[in-house]
Amino acid sequence: MVKRSSKSNATNTRLESLLEDLGLEQQYKDKLTLSTVLQIDEKSITETSVGSVRNIAWNFLKKLMMVNVTARNVKDKVSHSCEVSLEETGFNPDFLLAGQTSGAMLNPLDIITALFLCSDGFVQQELTLKMSMCQFAVPLLLPNPDTKQCTMMLWALRDIVKKYRPQSLLESKGFIEEHIVHSEIPMVSFVRLGECSLSKSEILNKLLNNSQQYHDTFVHHNMEGGDCPRKISDGIVEIAWYLPCGKKNIDIFSEPVTVANLRGDISSSIPQFAFLCETSCAVFVFCDKLDLACDMLHKSKADIFLVSNSQSKNFNKEDFKRLGKNLKLTDHKITLKTQKINDADFVTMLQGKIRSVVQKCSKFRMRIERMADVAHDLGIKVDEDCPECLKAKENANAITSKVHDTLEYKETQLPLQGQIWKELTSLEKEECRLRNAGSENIDSYKSFLQDKKKLLRKKQNSNGMSTAMSCFINAISTSGIERCYFLKWMRLNLDNLSRQKLSGLREKYKEESKESKNKKVIQDLDRQLSGSSLGVEHFVREMGQIYEASVSLPEDHPSRLQLQHLPRLCAELLLEGLPLELVDGDASNIPLRWVSDVLFELHQLVSCQSKILVITVLGVQSTGKSTLLNTMFGVQFAVSSGRCTRGAFMLLIRVSEEVKEKLNCDFLMIIDTEGLKSPELAKLDNSYEHDNELATLVVGLSDITLINIAMENSTEMKDILQIVVHAFLRMKEVGKRRKCLFVHQNVSDISAHEKNFQDRKLLLEQLNAMTQAAAKMEKKDKNKCFTDVMEYSTETGNWYIPGLWNGTPPMAPVNAGYSEAVYELKKNIIQILSKSESSANNVLEFQEWIRSLWTAVKYENFIFSFRNTLVADAYMRLGTEYNKWEYNFRKDMYTWVTNAQTRISNYGKVSVENDTGDIGKLLSDLKTAACTELSKGETKLLEKLTQYFKQTDGHVNLVERYKEEFMTGAKVTRRELEKSIINQLTATVEIRQGMRELEKIKENLTQEIEERVLELILRCRNNQTKMTDTELDREFDNMWAVNIEKLLCFRPEMINVTSRVFHCLQANLSPKGSYASELLNKTKLPDTKRYQPFVYNPKGWIEIAHTFYYNDDQVNTVQRLADSIIDACQQSVNSKKQRESNYHDTYTVEILHMIDERLQQNEDLKLDIEFEVLLKKHICARAAHDFEVMQNNFLEKNDPYGCLYEKKEKFRADFKDVFHERDQCQKKAEEFTNQFLRPAVEDFVNRSLGHDIIGEMLKCQKFSTRMFFQYSILLDLISQNQFGLFHSYINDYEAYVQQWICKQIISHFSSQASTSEFENRHIQACINRINAAVKKAKTEKNKTLKCFVRNICEELSDKLVISQDAVGTFMILNTAEQDQFAYYLLNSLKQMEKDCQQKFQDTDIYSKLKKCSVDVQHELFVRVIGCGKQCPFCKAPCEAGGAAHTEHWTSLHHSQALGAWRSEFSEELVSDICTSLVNSDRNFGYYDDNGKKCYQPFNRYQEIYPDWKIPPDISLEKSDYWKYVMANFNEDFAKAYHAKPADIPQAWKNITKDQAEKSLKNLAEVVAQLAVVVTELAEVVTQPVQFGAHFVATRRGR
Repeated sequence: MVKRSSKSNATNTRLESLLEDLGLEQQYKDKLTLSTVLQIDEKSITETSVGSVRNIAWNFLKKLMMVNVTARNVKDKVSHSCEVSLEETGFNPDFLLAGQTSGAMLNPLDIITALFLCSDGFVQQELTLKMSMCQFAVPLLLPNPDTKQCTMMLWALRDIVKKYRPQSLLESKGFIEEHIVHSEIPMVSFVRLGECSLSKSEILNKLLNNSQQYHDTFVHHNMEGGDCPRKISDGIVEIAWYLPCGKKNIDIFSEPVTVANLRGDISSSIPQFAFLCETSCAVFVFCDKLDLACDMLHKSKADIFLVSNSQSKNFNKEDFKRLGKNLKLTDHKITLKTQKINDADFVTMLQGKIRSVVQKCSKFRMRIERMADVAHDLGIKVDEDCPECLKAKENANAITSKVHDTLEYKETQLPLQGQIWKELTSLEKEECRLRNAGSENIDSYKSFLQDKKKLLRKKQNSNGMSTAMSCFINAISTSGIERCYFLKWMRLNLDNLSRQKLSGLREKYKEESKESKNKKVIQDLDRQLSGSSLGVEHFVREMGQIYEASVSLPEDHPSRLQLQHLPRLCAELLLEGLPLELVDGDASNIPLRWVSDVLFELHQLVSCQSKILVITVLGVQSTGKSTLLNTMFGVQFAVSSGRCTRGAFMLLIRVSEEVKEKLNCDFLMIIDTEGLKSPELAKLDNSYEHDNELATLVVGLSDITLINIAMENSTEMKDILQIVVHAFLRMKEVGKRRKCLFVHQNVSDISAHEKNFQDRKLLLEQLNAMTQAAAKMEKKDKNKCFTDVMEYSTETGNWYIPGLWNGTPPMAPVNAGYSEAVYELKKNIIQILSKSESSANNVLEFQEWIRSLWTAVKYENFIFSFRNTLVADAYMRLGTEYNKWEYNFRKDMYTWVTNAQTRISNYGKVSVENDTGDIGKLLSDLKTAACTELSKGETKLLEKLTQYFKQTDGHVNLVERYKEEFMTGAKVTRRELEKSIINQLTATVEIRQGMRELEKIKENLTQEIEERVLELILRCRNNQTKMTDTELDREFDNMWAVNIEKLLCFRPEMINVTSRVFHCLQANLSPKGSYASELLNKTKLPDTKRYQPFVYNPKGWIEIAHTFYYNDDQVNTVQRLADSIIDACQQSVNSKKQRESNYHDTYTVEILHMIDERLQQNEDLKLDIEFEVLLKKHICARAAHDFEVMQNNFLEKNDPYGCLYEKKEKFRADFKDVFHERDQCQKKAEEFTNQFLRPAVEDFVNRSLGHDIIGEMLKCQKFSTRMFFQYSILLDLISQNQFGLFHSYINDYEAYVQQWICKQIISHFSSQASTSEFENRHIQACINRINAAVKKAKTEKNKTLKCFVRNICEELSDKLVISQDAVGTFMILNTAEQDQFAYYLLNSLKQMEKDCQQKFQDTDIYSKLKKCSVDVQHELFVRVIGCGKQCPFCKAPCEAGGAAHTEHWTSLHHSQALGAWRSEFSEELVSDICTSLVNSDRNFGYYDDNGKKCYQPFNRYQEIYPDWKIPPDISLEKSDYWKYVMANFNEDFAKAYHAKPADIPQAWKNITKDQAEKSLKNLAEVVAQLAVVVTELAEVVTQPVQFGAHFVATRRGR
């Protein structure tokens, strides 16, 4: 006992020592799991040499998982200890005689044994499967040196499926395909007794292989590492199979044979030998020392065959004779290797004896599955004996044992995925495509379809859960390990059933096809073949349908509550490595709710660490796509016969921590797809459409797509390339410029890459041609070549992979070149993904891509219908950032131009140097400076845009297509600013020039009067008499009367404003041609003293009619446009009048430019020149009258005589004060403060306050984006629920919006906020600046008080506009003391500050808005109105961002009735919503440029309105808001539009106000979720500031 224990300890130590050397000690305790083996780590993507013993096992595992037949090569490739040095070392006989070691450190069998001991059952299954594919022998009995027991590896062998053609099926060309554990194949065992000079394993390899296809199935002495002593693998029984291919000149055995090989001496492995004796047809015993055989073999009941080498030193003839006699061996059962027999003949002899054994033992063919009973009898453990496996087997058998007829079973036990699901799929697609709508109201038809869907869901719910599904769900709800066993048992059982069923059906089909008489029978067989596949995916699919049906129930329904856990169950399965069906291949549909909820639960399960990168393979059916993925990632997509992938499956692979940093993702998602050009679908009319949909979906979901190509010149290849090109083009159009690699299979030449250069060039030419054709079909002609739509290089984008098998199956191993090439491809894919500029999606974002892509795919015109929340999110982020940058640009320019205008306004007032300067030179300098500042701002804005598109997060790649629009928008902004600033500078200079003339007149008059007053003072003082105030008044009046008469000649001349305006109009219309000039000169500008409204009254206008629908709103549309332009121009004129300046021609030019801009924006209305001339004359006439009034007011206010007369009393007071020599300090300080500084401060506040108000309003969420603005307006409308407001909103959109904005401003600043903070800040800034100016002036030498004041004004001239009269107030002889004046001035400023604050506080917000230099209401309007375009059908306003966007879209369309559309025949308003119509073949009508009436299907509306994108909408709830409005005010709209009321669907009438508000709020919530970055607006205002009058057009529906 002690010795035995000691031996056991020694063994334990040896096993533990080996495991420690291999780095597997922890795995022996915890066991390797599939999740660990399959995860992407550095080992799996890095080419490493063995280096050390610790790397050997992992290297073997890595290669084996990629089915690399070189996996068993364990030689140290780093040390090269066995390699001969190339250096000359002389002659060393001792070294040569000693021999060289092989360099291998471990026997491959020890590595295999160690890995099996350290793996769980599922990894063991994977190992045996991959070893079998490599034609390696696999363990049948696995010894454990630790426990001294061996285990039968039944579970590990369960997954091996073999396909072969025995002799009996030679003529029919049939084959057998089945799990190897179920196969009744005779087993022949080979064992060794004692030492033997023959290499048993090497002989076996020769025995199983012919000379043309040799492969080392068993590890033997002469293999790499085979000569290393075995440490733990003695006692292992390996098995391999010889399987015939049905070719006589290749097959060694005509029937299949199982070959078992016991390693080590049978005397040390008694249980294993006994097991082989019980289970084998024959046991071949290799033995040289035959005396041992007598004792060991005479008790054996097995059919013993002796194999010996007579040339061995241990061979004894006497023992040989005695053994033959005792065992009663015949010559047939003895094979002796003599000197005369070479190896080939010896192997042939053994093959012959095996053939005879196989032929004789037809009755003794034990399945491997039945061998488990023998193992139990012998005390050998079976790996399936664990309770979890047994319980799972029981549960699986309970389900699969009931499957007799697959089709019937599906109908009874899996009913929800049958005809009902297919009908639901058909209804879903019809909802999108509306092919059968006919003339029925679209929304009524949609409601009808939804009712049918509800009935089908109700029917699904009424079925209840079948027994099979109840058992299935209960089984997968068990613990992790039992669930895994259950799913594997299910797959094994179902695969077996499907094979049996398919095998019979194929034979029947073949027989019926030969006769080909009864087509109905053949069709029925066809249907059975298609429907006979039954796998785990069908049960999971049924689970999904059960869940989807339950979701249609009320939220508190018990059935729904009981099934809420199903998505989480499925998410757990997905995490455990089960492929999840993404696209149902039978119904060609995605259960969106089910898939979405599963992915949501997955996101929760991984604690939101769910970033994924997606790899997809596309290609023709049966070209090895699934095999490619299985080899690359070690996974198990179905590849066996009859199990071709249908639809698409997704599978998750974990990424290790170190690789996460490189890939920036947590998982790789692998998508395996149904083969394109499938023969099963080829018979269907829509097969191309089906392939196109599938390709578009998976390409859209993928980060990298592998295009699998076999037989490069085939027609199929060209067809799938066309499909793929369409898919890539579509992805490019939605901002996903994907990457692809072309994988050329079955190309084995090592020079393939070089030789196929011409082929690659030809392939690219074909791809370019297909891209152009696809672009033309998709109406995206700008894409000229394949590289325009995706990242592809002819050098790096093509991979050549040899054929899968190295020889003729089924005995061919996987080609090593195939595995190596796939491994290189895998490394390249990882490298491409690691360098990708786009960021990985998390699972929730991936979920959104699935939803939006599939919804879009269901529409026939994919590109124009695609838009999802991720794209919207990225677009909103871009728009928000751009608005911020643009605002900063505009704000900087506003500050600059304000300072420039202040400088111009103060020109020549206080500085002596400026009096002699040229104001024209100042203007030229300022224009140059403005251009410089604009260039800097534009460059900065463009750089920020460029940097934004370089970042990898925020899904920037999704909005790449909008980059040019925003770039163009930045340039447009610069041009607008430049034009506006130059106009403002020019107008300011010209106004200043006019003012300068008046100021000189006033200055001269003031100086003249001042001199006369001084003369009077001197004369009165010279009288040397004391004069009373009355006498002084009389003397002053006499002097004033005499001199004022002499100065009246200095009055300025008035200009003829009407004539100047008319001249500007002539200049504007002169490029329009002679007819325009003729129209203009027919009459002068009309007299507008009595205002007459402009009325559009066209002659010969043809009413526009439409098939089914027409709209007589053309006249009203043009009239509204005219009214809008008139209002905008009048606002501009009013803003000029508020400036209280003189008229200048730039004002008229600006108005005419505004009109031109608006007419150009509405050129689709095709307005004639007569309308343009009449409109401009009307506007100019009214403007001329206002400008004339403005000029009169200006001249009256600035009349020199009037100004002098106003100053008469001031001069009188100064005259008296100077005469009496009174102190004027306090008086003059207060006078200067109140009359000059205070107006300048108030003016500064008014100039600054506008943008403060804009900034404050932009902090409100309703003004943050156009979508929020629309939501706020609509919510306000429905809260008031008045028809008049809705009508105004729809038909006078701009006017309504402007009024609404005004109300919001007044409401905000009347209740929630105050402008005091802004005003006080600006007042304080001015006071601080004035104080600083006074202090600075005190430090300078001033001869007079007048000089002192001049210095103060000059210091303030860059900030405040101070009147010229400020300095003229101080007479030369004023006796005020400078310091004392400064003291009183500073005191006056304190009072002024209080007075200003009080004044602004007492002024209401409406009055403040009128005084602001910026039109606050208009600036906010410009921000939220966008381009101002409205949907041509329903008048919903455009929500697109960017100043230069080329596509208009809106998130919420209306009923067409609201756009005044009506039926041509009934005169009824049309209630259909354009988002439904655009995917129907209904017609609308229009008139072309020649006035010819034309008709166009709605689904081709973009040919008429190319700049509008109206995505079809499958949702009926989204537009509940406008349905409610239409149903509620149907009669009112009909009356307003002079039509009959619309035929409103009953469903619309049932919508309540609360439901309408809810639909609007749901839309707003989506927008709110997207606007993550909008909160930044509270800190940085994003409103672009407009200069001059910039107005936008409203595009009305025709």
